[in-house]
Amino acid sequence: MPERSEALQCDRTSKHSRSSTHQQMPMSTSPSYDATTITKSIRSGKISAREICVEFLERITTCEPRIHAFAHLDPEAAIRMAESVDSRSVKGPLAGVPIGVKDIFDTVDMPTEYNSPIYEGHRPSRDCSAVARLRAKGAVVIGKTATTEFAFMHTGPTRNPFGRNRTPGSSSAGSAAGMAAGFFPIALGTQTAGSLIKPASYCGSFAYKPTFGRVSMEGVKPLAPSMDTIGWFGRSVEDLRLLAEALLGEEWLAGVTVTAPLKIIAAETDFWDESSADVREVFRWSLEALRDSGHEVQEVTVPFDYRTLAEAHKVINDKEGARSLRYEYEFHRALLSDSVLKMIDDAHERNCTEEMAARAYIQVKTRDMMNFMKAYDVIVTPSTAHEAPEGLAATGTSNFIKTWNALGVPQVNVPVRRGRHGLPIGLQLVGAYGNDSRLLDIARTVSAELGVETSELAD
Repeated sequence: MPERSEALQCDRTSKHSRSSTHQQMPMSTSPSYDATTITKSIRSGKISAREICVEFLERITTCEPRIHAFAHLDPEAAIRMAESVDSRSVKGPLAGVPIGVKDIFDTVDMPTEYNSPIYEGHRPSRDCSAVARLRAKGAVVIGKTATTEFAFMHTGPTRNPFGRNRTPGSSSAGSAAGMAAGFFPIALGTQTAGSLIKPASYCGSFAYKPTFGRVSMEGVKPLAPSMDTIGWFGRSVEDLRLLAEALLGEEWLAGVTVTAPLKIIAAETDFWDESSADVREVFRWSLEALRDSGHEVQEVTVPFDYRTLAEAHKVINDKEGARSLRYEYEFHRALLSDSVLKMIDDAHERNCTEEMAARAYIQVKTRDMMNFMKAYDVIVTPSTAHEAPEGLAATGTSNFIKTWNALGVPQVNVPVRRGRHGLPIGLQLVGAYGNDSRLLDIARTVSAELGVETSELAD
């Protein structure tokens, strides 16, 4: 008998069961607002930012004790921010949209603690660049979302709303879980290995990681600066694009219009043996659906070795992580987790020659991929090897994600179906370096072809 997931119950205690092995991700449940709908409604005067904020806060009040998505929440302050938006004569493109912000982003009016006792009660002197820009465009920061320690591996208390005995994913876990629970329609996260795409897949939301360097990391706690990338979660591709317009600007969103049929590379990768039967079935179903829609799907060998690239990623992640956390290691070592200490110890065992070789390999393969992708529109591959694993102490492998992150290319998660345990499974779309607008357009096409234009909420 397949296990059934214990999905989020906000006002009842019965278990949420699924009869079929795989299900299409259904349309959303209350609160039904996505970010695009909210800002249009507020700017047209149909509803106030305060009313929207109160509706989301009511759901948070009921459900948050079961999910633990927030590191900091001040409902009264959130309402005051929403009222400030209402008082503006000219409302910005994100007017009144509630947003969750991962607790490694500096915020002037909320603590920023990085899930570390070293920084308990830490109050930055100003907002980081990304948060300041979003506030200026009318977004309401509804709270700081829980993260792993310094966005590495030591997990926090957050649970997956689709199965509360399951991990919500890696360091952007609070943002992804809050999305699935209906606490906000968009959320900020970061990715160094797999911390946007993996939790999005586990929690059934859309997510977007831009080309490396497209969004300023100023005011965001670094882990591996040559890999760290700001990204975001949304209820739809339209929501992803809404934030892209706010944070990337028109210069990065201009591009060639996508035309059908798409030239798609189906990439099983060298980590295919790690994937579950459910993930393989969903992946193959997606490919057949795209073929049936007239798109050209090919299995083509990419110009790099996946395992070599994954190892190069680890070398750089560890070496840069050790440098980023040198102060904490030297002055507060007793307050660091075993996982962070191991990363730093691993880094100390590697010499500079290894790091230089890893960087050289990635640089060469990044150029090779830029040339390779000139003949194709997009790569599709599983987002994760399996549904969200049981337990909260580990988050599962990022092998299907980190190789693309190492190359700096843009990535999107599309929440496709649920597996036999009732948990979401995502499809990962990988675009050409710097071609962010085109990837978002392709993601819109693919999600429509697969029938998942709006993500589900756990209920």
